[in-house]
Amino acid sequence: MKTRLLLLGVYFLITPIFILTLIFYQTFLFQKAHATAEIVAPEDINVTTYNATPVSVPITVAHIDAHEARVDVLKEFFARYSSPLEAYAGQIVETADRYGLDYRLLPAIAMQESTLCKRTPKNSFNCWGFGIYGGKVTRFSDYGQAIETITKTLARDYHQKGLEQPEEIMSRYTPANTNDWAGNVSYIMDRIASAL
Repeated sequence: MKTRLLLLGVYFLITPIFILTLIFYQTFLFQKAHATAEIVAPEDINVTTYNATPVSVPITVAHIDAHEARVDVLKEFFARYSSPLEAYAGQIVETADRYGLDYRLLPAIAMQESTLCKRTPKNSFNCWGFGIYGGKVTRFSDYGQAIETITKTLARDYHQKGLEQPEEIMSRYTPANTNDWAGNVSYIMDRIASAL
C-alpha cells in the first residue's frame, strides 16, 4: 500500500514538471523557427536564385492508323477461317475506301456466298457469287481483279443508287434469296466491326 502511495505521489509531482518542460521547449522551437524566417540577406551580398527546370521525360506516342487497324481486323478474320483472302485484306480496305463502301461488305458477302472462298467454281477466284447464276460463271484472273471489279460494281450499281444496307443490296444482288442472305451478311459485318 505504501508503495502505491509513493508511486502515486511521484507521478503527480513529475507529470506537471514534464508538461511544463514540453511547453517551454515547444515555445522555444516556435520562436526559433519564426526568427529564422525573418532573416533578410543584406543588399551587398549576391543572391543567386535558381528556377526549377522541368525534367525531360521520354514519351511514347502510339499512332494507330484507322486503315491499318481495319486491315489487321480483316487479316485476323480471314486467318480464323484459313481464307486465301488474308493476303488481300489491305486491298479490300483500300478499294472500299476509294469507292466509298463499307470495308466489311465484301468480306461479309464472301463469307455468305462461299465461306470465304472455300466453295467457289473451279479457277474462278469468285468468292462472292458475283455473276453466277444458271450455268453462267463470272471468272477473274485472280482475287485482286475480283476485289477491284466487285467493289467498283457495288459502288456504281448499288451504293450510288441508294442501295447500301444488305437488305437493299439483296434485292438486286441475289433477288431469289430470302432474308437469310441479308441477315447473315449484316451479322457478319457486325462481327467484323466488334473486333475493332
